[in-house]
Amino acid sequence: MRNTILVTILPVTLLFGACTAMKMERPQEGVRIDAPAAWLESGKGANKRISTGWLDEFDDPRMKQLVREANRNNNDLQAAAHRLRAVKEGTVGARAARLPSLRAGAGYSRSRSGNGPFRDTSSGSYSASFSASWEADLWGRLRDLDAAAQAGYQAALADYRAARLSLSINTAKSWVNLITAEQQLDLANKTLASFERALRIVERRYKANQLRAVDVQFARNNVAAAERNVRSRTLDRNEAARSHELFLGQYPAADLKGSLDLPGLKQGIPVGLPSDLISRRPDLVASQANVYASAKRADAARKDLLPSLRITGSTGNSSSSFRQVIDPAYLTWAAASSLAQTVYNGGAPSADARAALARNKASIETYVQDCLVAFREVESALETDRSLAEQEVFLRQEVEQASLAEEQSERDFTKGIDGSSFLEILEAQRRAVNARGNFIRLRNQRLQNRLDLHLALGGDFETTK
Repeated sequence: MRNTILVTILPVTLLFGACTAMKMERPQEGVRIDAPAAWLESGKGANKRISTGWLDEFDDPRMKQLVREANRNNNDLQAAAHRLRAVKEGTVGARAARLPSLRAGAGYSRSRSGNGPFRDTSSGSYSASFSASWEADLWGRLRDLDAAAQAGYQAALADYRAARLSLSINTAKSWVNLITAEQQLDLANKTLASFERALRIVERRYKANQLRAVDVQFARNNVAAAERNVRSRTLDRNEAARSHELFLGQYPAADLKGSLDLPGLKQGIPVGLPSDLISRRPDLVASQANVYASAKRADAARKDLLPSLRITGSTGNSSSSFRQVIDPAYLTWAAASSLAQTVYNGGAPSADARAALARNKASIETYVQDCLVAFREVESALETDRSLAEQEVFLRQEVEQASLAEEQSERDFTKGIDGSSFLEILEAQRRAVNARGNFIRLRNQRLQNRLDLHLALGGDFETTK
């Protein structure tokens, strides 16, 4: 009677668990994002293939050399590489769970017992054992966990590629900032020299009673301000050098010297960039891999509600004689199989499955949001590039006219032409200095924005994978 009840309850229990697992909602392994057919904003230029060395777009061999050096020596990137190797090794455990587990052992023990006034006795014992176990992957749960681990590695690999791309971009941006700081310092020194020259003229004419004392005071004020600006620009230049040296894995001693020429752009942005370029962006690749991994983990959690089948076997022997231990005739063996399922555990298994499904849905929403952010970054960079290019045309004219006005006002003042005044020189100098400084900053902005665009696209303008 007892056996009949057991035989009746066991199938019902297994069937109940199977029904519970099958009723649960299936996770989503991916999501489709409809990207724009072409970017809304794009510049004009030759659609020339840019290799994975997107640096070819920038006419600066030194920049390429420094980026390569940063990829070799940067400590953060080396740490990311070690973490990637750790993730790769972690996939071995998930794959090993699908294979049989084998274990072998051998031992020797010796004991001694006292017999009072009689002679003590001692004995030795040899042992050898071998066991094996294997969980049959009836429902594909272990296969799902293996797939999740592999997807996790792909996500980690994409994260490493993102770190490498980010390092390359930021190294290039840091180099551009160092050159800009060098140019601003050079401009500050030239401005100081110009103000000192003007001061000499003012002092000479003041001694000839041709100018008032206030003109001398204005000129000296300009020189003092220019001296202060040189010190400030020197500090900015040294800080830019230190920041760049950190990317190169060097001690930040501010010894690195920058050029006085900003890199030129060999081409404009191609018209109608293909929208699928965004799909190769490393952080989106990682996010998509995380969606797949979460789906597989959710599948595995759902299948964990089903029965599991495990097969075990063992053989071995123990004897005081080593020869008997290794003699097959004395070996003992056992084999067993078990079908097991958790009947009740406070609802924890079902809760784990629901939580895994919720994490899958969260990863999908995260991926969609990441895509939208990526689209916004690309669109903004494209529009900014067009705007900065237009601004540069007008700012170049502003610099030219301000420089001409500065030269003319100094000539008129030196020759003593009627209507010329030192205040006119001061205004012309102020406008010229501001225009030159703004021009340097604008060119820096254009280069920084182009680098941001490559970061947003995940590479050059053409390579899709």
